[in-house]
Amino acid sequence: MNNYEAAIQRFKEWFSEAHDTDGILDATAMNLATATADGRPSARTVLLKHFDEEGFVFYSNGNSRKGRQLAANPRAALTFYWEPLQRQVLVEGAVQVVSDAESDAYFASRPRLSQIGAWASRQSEVLASRAAFDAQVEAVEARFEGQPVTRPPHWGGYRLRPDMIEFWQGREGRLHDRERAYRAESGQWEWILLNP
Repeated sequence: MNNYEAAIQRFKEWFSEAHDTDGILDATAMNLATATADGRPSARTVLLKHFDEEGFVFYSNGNSRKGRQLAANPRAALTFYWEPLQRQVLVEGAVQVVSDAESDAYFASRPRLSQIGAWASRQSEVLASRAAFDAQVEAVEARFEGQPVTRPPHWGGYRLRPDMIEFWQGREGRLHDRERAYRAESGQWEWILLNP
């Protein structure tokens, strides 16, 4: 097992434990940080929908603020924080759009109201009123009445392909453990310890 495979295996173990721990409402919640082409950052919480050796997958409206930023600057950072376990995982890397087939399959698995919302929401745009949004939802419901809701062309998945994964384990007195796996200039993955 190389260092990258070991990092993914460690994440799987930590994620599984977080998923099974009381007090963690949603182990898939992660902070996603993106930036504009000129480096202006923004962050928000999204949900991890899949991960494996290929990377970490989440879904969004491509016309949203994060979608526009990822189109202009396709690099991002993720942070998972599981407070009851005193654990944090940082992931950084390049982001790619997933295949249409992968996005279609995930979209088909979503609750119908979430599918409707993907069409109705002009995510990140100014909204005149809640009533205006409710009218948009009603219009989409009428459009798809009695039939499956197809995936909007502007909605889909993103895969962050890591070039760094850092594991932080909290300890008393802030004497934490920090370990980082990263892709070196040689292309090989290294594993190092960091001061807390």
